[in-house]
Amino acid sequence: MNEQPTFATLVSRWYEQNARDLPWRAPDVGAWAILVSEVMLQQTPVVRVLPAWYAWLRRWPTPAALAADTPAEAIRMWGRLGYPRRAVRLRDCAVAIVERHGGEVPKNLEHLLALPGVGTYTARAVAAFAHGQRHPVVDTNVRRVVSRAVAGEPDAGPATRPSDLVACEELLPVEPAAAALASAAFMELGAIVCTARSPRCTACPVESVCAWRASGQAAPVGPTRRPQRYAGTDRQVRGLLLAVLRDATGPVPHQRLDQVWHDDVQRSRALAGLVRDGLVEPVGQDSVRLIGDGPAPQPVA
Repeated sequence: MNEQPTFATLVSRWYEQNARDLPWRAPDVGAWAILVSEVMLQQTPVVRVLPAWYAWLRRWPTPAALAADTPAEAIRMWGRLGYPRRAVRLRDCAVAIVERHGGEVPKNLEHLLALPGVGTYTARAVAAFAHGQRHPVVDTNVRRVVSRAVAGEPDAGPATRPSDLVACEELLPVEPAAAALASAAFMELGAIVCTARSPRCTACPVESVCAWRASGQAAPVGPTRRPQRYAGTDRQVRGLLLAVLRDATGPVPHQRLDQVWHDDVQRSRALAGLVRDGLVEPVGQDSVRLIGDGPAPQPVA
């Protein structure tokens, strides 16, 4: 009597035939390139990440190369990718990799978790995808797949919980390489088939065993989450201010930044937020610059 293929086997077989051809998935790509991709892909679509990932690795092919450069240059290279604090954190991470691990991205999960800016998801993603280890790699897409297929729920909720890691780990094969493949497969399935708004159930490799499909695909309970408004927000003003600072060489006078946005209160609040987040620093009383963009600023008298 033949054994029925496991959930992970079904999804892994599908992945091997249907996965997108993404450069960080190539077999010869190193751990640093995978770490960079994982940081860039946080809350950012693949189509926007691709050119930024190529440009970043051309300039900084190793952690040591980035660690030797300034935070300001990391912010400049990040460009309009969004959430620019990730650029500073990635550079801090590179510095820590050089100082603690001789310039090599560590393999040990605890060492990865200890790196600046590397959280639960990123550490496990690098351990699995770069080093072939068995760890549950749980993002929004994976949580949705497991919630629907296993628990029969349409939505896993807004944040990853310890129970999500347990539920995902229970689905992984015992053999590390197979588990790493399954982790990538779960993620891909959620990204391109088991999507939040328009799942393509008839194209899903686990349709026949999906608890949500069997339940009749009950609609989510509660209001549908709407995309965050951008126009007119502090986030937009921060982006406009950063664009001026990225294009500048050295300090930028406040008078120049005053031209960026008409609302003095909102502009000042956005600029203060950039300083608080470690992206911008004051130079004297009348100018600011990207963090680390030149000699250390003199204290204000």
